[in-house]
Amino acid sequence: MLTAALPNPTTRRRLVGLLGLLGAVLALMLAGAGPAAAHATLQSTDPAQNSVVATAPQTVTLTFSEAVSLSGDSVRVLDPAGKAVDTGGPAHADGKDNTARVGLNSGLANGTYTVAWRAVSEDSHPIGGAFTFSIGAPSDTSVSTTALSGAKADGVVAALYGTGRTVAYGAFALLIGAAAFVLACWPAGAAQRAVQRLLMTGWVALLVSTVAVLMLRGPYERGSGLGQAFDLSLVRATLDERIGTALAARLLLLAASGVFLSLLVGQLGQPAPRPAEAEDARATGDAGAAGGTTTDGARTDGARTAEDAEDAEEAELRQLERRAAERPQHEARLGLGVAGLVLAVALSATWVGADHASVGIQVWLALPLGMLHLIAMALWLGGLAAMLVGLRHGIGADVADRFSRIAFGSVAVLTVTGIYQSWRGLGSWGALTGTEYGRLLLVKTGCVVAMLGVAWISRAWLARLRAAPAEAGAVAPVEAPEPVAVAAHTDDPVRQAQLARQQAARASAGRDRGLTPTRAGLRRSVLVEAVVAVAVLVVTTMLTNAPPGRVASEIAASGTANGATVPAPGVPAPQTVPGQTLELKLPYDTKGRTPNARGTATVTLNPARTGPNEVRLSLDGVDGRPVDVPELELAFTLPDRDLGPLPVPLTAEGPGRWSGTAQLPLAGNWVVSVQIRSSEIDQTTEIKPLKIG
Repeated sequence: MLTAALPNPTTRRRLVGLLGLLGAVLALMLAGAGPAAAHATLQSTDPAQNSVVATAPQTVTLTFSEAVSLSGDSVRVLDPAGKAVDTGGPAHADGKDNTARVGLNSGLANGTYTVAWRAVSEDSHPIGGAFTFSIGAPSDTSVSTTALSGAKADGVVAALYGTGRTVAYGAFALLIGAAAFVLACWPAGAAQRAVQRLLMTGWVALLVSTVAVLMLRGPYERGSGLGQAFDLSLVRATLDERIGTALAARLLLLAASGVFLSLLVGQLGQPAPRPAEAEDARATGDAGAAGGTTTDGARTDGARTAEDAEDAEEAELRQLERRAAERPQHEARLGLGVAGLVLAVALSATWVGADHASVGIQVWLALPLGMLHLIAMALWLGGLAAMLVGLRHGIGADVADRFSRIAFGSVAVLTVTGIYQSWRGLGSWGALTGTEYGRLLLVKTGCVVAMLGVAWISRAWLARLRAAPAEAGAVAPVEAPEPVAVAAHTDDPVRQAQLARQQAARASAGRDRGLTPTRAGLRRSVLVEAVVAVAVLVVTTMLTNAPPGRVASEIAASGTANGATVPAPGVPAPQTVPGQTLELKLPYDTKGRTPNARGTATVTLNPARTGPNEVRLSLDGVDGRPVDVPELELAFTLPDRDLGPLPVPLTAEGPGRWSGTAQLPLAGNWVVSVQIRSSEIDQTTEIKPLKIG
C-alpha cells in the first residue's frame, strides 16, 4: 500500500472548510423540500370551462392542485379570430401560489374565447393546456396550432435538454464512482494518469452538462426555440425556480469537488516513502545471521534461541515502523473519504431535491432513499469505469475483490430503494403497463437484470483470476525487448527459436503484461457491463421526465370524472362528413344489478363540424327500452391540443333521452366520453374517438 506525507495544517484547514461548505449547501438544498402532489393539474377556472357568461369578465383565473411557477406568457386569452385580448403579465391570485390570473381588455365582443395556459409544477415538469368560454353566446372560433402551445417543448431543445440530463447522470456516476474506487479499492491508482483523466472527465462533463441544462431550461419550459437559450432573462427566471436553485447549488458543489480532486490526487498520488531505518536494520540483521551461520556452525541451542528472540524483536520493530509510515495515508484516506461522502450526498440532493422525490407521498422518506439510490448507482457504474482502467494497468485480484464487495452492496441498496421508488411512482399494477412511466420502468428493470447477468460472468472470471496464483497479484507493464539481429532464414534451431521469441515479443509490444487471458476475459465482461450501464442512464433520464404512474392514473381518473379521457390505442376515429349527422354507440356496464346497469349509450351529433353542434344522448337497456340513471355526464376532449374536457350541459327530454349543445372550436381527433352512474356505488365511463374536419 502506498503511503503519503502527513497532511500539513493548510491541507487540514482545506478539508475542514470543504466539509463545512458541503454541509451548508446540503442543508440549503433540503430545507425547502416539503410534501406536495407530483405534477400539478388544473382543478378549476373562472370563467368555467365551456361556460357562457352574460358580460365580459375582467380577469381569467386558473386554480391548480399544487403550487406552480409562472412566466410572462403563462396564460393567454385569444378571441374567435385568434387575436390576443389579455393584458399580459399573469400572476398568482391573492398571493396563492397554486393560482394564475391574467387581466382582459375592456370592450370584448360576444363569442367564444380560448384560454391557453402553461406553467411549471413543483416537481420541475412543464404542464399546459387550453379551454374555452363564451361571452353572450357561443360562436365559431379559429385558433392556430401555434397559438395553442401545450406542454411540449421544441424538438431540438427537448433533445438537447434530455441529452444534457443524461450526460449529467453519467458524469455524476463517473466522478463519484471513480473517486470511491480509488479511496476504497486502489489508492495507488491516484498516481495513474489514466485514473486522473477519468476523474477530470467526470468533473468537466458534469460542469458542462449542468451549465447546458441551466441555459436550456427556459426554452424547454416555454416551448421556444434554441435561440432563447442565451436569453439572460430566462436564465434569471430559471434561477428563481426550484430546479434553478438545485442547478446553482450543483455548480457551487462542483467548485468544492475541484478542491476535493486536487487533494485526492495530491495526497494519494505521491510515491510511498520507505522506512529506511527498518530496511537497514533488516539488512544488517540478515547479514549478521548469515555470517554467524558461516563462521560458527556449531552454535548452541541457547545461542539460537537468543538470536531468534532478537529476530522476532526486529520483525516487530519493522512492523511498527511500517505502520507508522502508513498512518499518514490512512488519515488522509479517512478525511478524504468523509469529504467525498458529504460531496456525494450533496450532489445527489441537487437531483432528488427538484424531481419526483421532492413531491408526492412520503417526501420525508423518498428524499433520503432517492439520494441513497443515486449514490449506489454511482458507486456501481462509476466503479466499473475505474475497474476497466485498473485492469488495463494490472491491478491484483485483491483490488477486484474489494470492488466486487462494494458492487454487491450497491446492488442490494439499489434493489431496496428501487422497489420503494417503483411502489411510490406506480401506485398500482395496472400502471406498470398502462403508463409511460411503468413501461420505462420495465425497460430499466430489464437493463439492470442484464447488468446483473454480466456481473455474474465477471465474478466467474474473478474467481478464475483468484485461483491462479501467478495472475492474482498486481503486475506492472513491461517494455518490449530490443530487437536482436537474427537471420531471416536459417537452419540453426537455436537461432530459429530466438527469432520466434523476438517475433512474439514484437507482436505483444505495447500491450500490458496484466492482460493475461483471464484478465482480458474479466475486462471484456466489465466492458459489456459498462455499456449496458449507459442504457440504464438513458432510461433513468426518461423516467425522470415522465409523470409517475401513480400521478398519471390519478390524472386520468380525475379527467374521467369530468369526461376527459383518451381512446384505447388502435381504435380508429370515425370520419365525419361536415354538415351530416353522426351517431356513436357506446356499450356500457356499471357492474351493478339494477336494470339500468347495462345497455347502450347513443350519442348523436348534428351537424358534426367545428363550432356549435346539437347533441342528443339516449340510454337503452339490454332489452332495447329506454332507461334512466341517477347521474349522467357527457364531455368532449381534444388530446392533441390539450383542449378539454368540454362538458355538455344536458336537458332531459323524457325517459332515457337528453339533449344539449356541444361547442367544438377546433378540427382534430376528439374523444367523446359518457359517464354513467346507475346507483349510489356503480359507475362507469365509456369513451369513443371522433374525428372532426
